[in-house]
Amino acid sequence: MNLLRDVSLDALMAFAEFAEDGNFSRAALRLHISQPALHAKVTKLGAVIGQPLYLRSGRGIEITELGRRVQRLARELAATTTSFQDELLRKDAVQTVALAAGEGAYLYLLGRGIRAHLSQRGHRLELIVADGATTLEAVRSGRAQLGVAALETAPRDVSTEPLTRVGQALALPKKHPLTAKRNIRLKDLAGAGLIVPPVGRPHRTMLSQLLQSAQVEWHVAVEASGWELMLHLVRLGMGLAVVNACCRMPSGLTMRPIPELPAIQYHLVQRREGLVGAAAALRHTLHAHADAWRDGAI
Repeated sequence: MNLLRDVSLDALMAFAEFAEDGNFSRAALRLHISQPALHAKVTKLGAVIGQPLYLRSGRGIEITELGRRVQRLARELAATTTSFQDELLRKDAVQTVALAAGEGAYLYLLGRGIRAHLSQRGHRLELIVADGATTLEAVRSGRAQLGVAALETAPRDVSTEPLTRVGQALALPKKHPLTAKRNIRLKDLAGAGLIVPPVGRPHRTMLSQLLQSAQVEWHVAVEASGWELMLHLVRLGMGLAVVNACCRMPSGLTMRPIPELPAIQYHLVQRREGLVGAAAALRHTLHAHADAWRDGAI
């Protein structure tokens, strides 16, 4: 096998797109080619490499560890090729860095760091909106050079470092009786109707377990995902919500800390190979502005 001779960049990029979600139909649509054509490219690539890049599991498809390595190789080659092409065309040296994070992190934590990074000449960002699991996968696959996620445990196959810790607070109308308290105790939520994420989401699970341990009876007012939507529903008078303390309160709402709830630790995530160039600069800038949310400087 000779990869330089037998494998084209087109085939590698086709496989990288397919490996995003393991679905030939969706990947073919994104690539603007037919599904049989994509299948042929992926099949030929696997034959040249001589080892399976994906496995079928029931009706689904699982990308193998080798497949993930091939996907990362494709992303790296594409980035290097694009950079070299820009130099040939005498364009300004613009380095694009892909950052993966949740919507809440973009809205409330990362704004100052992102603005500082983009203010530097030659820096450009691709922002990928993803939950924690998808952020980790984006970094593993090479789709993103950096990720920001709230992690309970550090995965061994990527490098993680603490970014900032965010407490939890109760969002409530300014005229609510609980605003008289400086801090909220869990027992203060007895009988409350809470706006919470659907069953199975980490925030819902954590809150349910701690309220149960404190023997606090409560009920679900509305199920909703995302801090912005939850706060909007609080503003509409549909219930109260436990949110991250970095959230900005809409007009008519305020928040009170809940010291009995654990702080949320956000991490920067990257591949173990390390970062260079604009990606390394972004990591440094995000660290420099990690706590800007504390003074409302987002």
